[in-house]
Amino acid sequence: MFELKKIISALMMPLPALLIIGFIGLMMIMFSTKRKTGCLIVLFSYTLLFLASFQPVSDRLLAPLERKYSAFLPVEGNIDYIMVLGSGHVVDDQLPPTSQLSRSALMRLTEGIRIMRMYPGSRLILSGYAGGTRFSHARMLARVALSLGVAKSDIVLLESAKDTWEEAQLAASFVGPRKLVLVTSASHMDRALHEFQSAGLNPIPAPTNYLSYKNIAQPWIKYAPKAIYLEQTERYWYETLGKFWHYLKNWVANQEATVSESALE
Repeated sequence: MFELKKIISALMMPLPALLIIGFIGLMMIMFSTKRKTGCLIVLFSYTLLFLASFQPVSDRLLAPLERKYSAFLPVEGNIDYIMVLGSGHVVDDQLPPTSQLSRSALMRLTEGIRIMRMYPGSRLILSGYAGGTRFSHARMLARVALSLGVAKSDIVLLESAKDTWEEAQLAASFVGPRKLVLVTSASHMDRALHEFQSAGLNPIPAPTNYLSYKNIAQPWIKYAPKAIYLEQTERYWYETLGKFWHYLKNWVANQEATVSESALE
């Protein structure tokens, strides 16, 4: 189910989805009599691809999601754990450890270490499964954390979690009532908090890896379609699909519970 979910979500991202739509239009132009319809489909896919890569559009979509929670500020009292949610990595011995982490993973980790150093005695929870590589993502994060001066005794690994829901469940069983700071990408924070709160935790949000920026003055940067703006639209759409999946999963669970209660009556 997990692999199927990932395959379907990958195909539903803006770039592959719009390329598939455009390809269908080209096939209609080349191999059918409905050439006008095919041209309209190609125009539709190209127009949406342009808009998805256009900063005024991508920023308007992503910025409200990223700015829902402010950056982490010091809080009173002690912090027991800082949990860094997993992201992508590769295993390539010819690269330094920092280059084997994805950009989002590296930014999440550095933010987690920054917060950890504000609170002596706190520990760093690193999560993420192997994803088909030799090492789990949590272990790759730990390698980088150790190289940045974090003590091995201050690191906790949760190496079996595949997604945010599993990370929340594992964290709930490990952290319990202790105070937790949650570090993840700003675009992912809202959905992550819902998963952790559903698991019975109430973490302090620490968003990072912001992609949308305000007050871009140079028109050649703001109004020229760019891959970085397409990435912003992709992140917005990814989180929208994630929220839909969360809603669907809860709906199915509620339906099963209703059927079970009806059977007992």
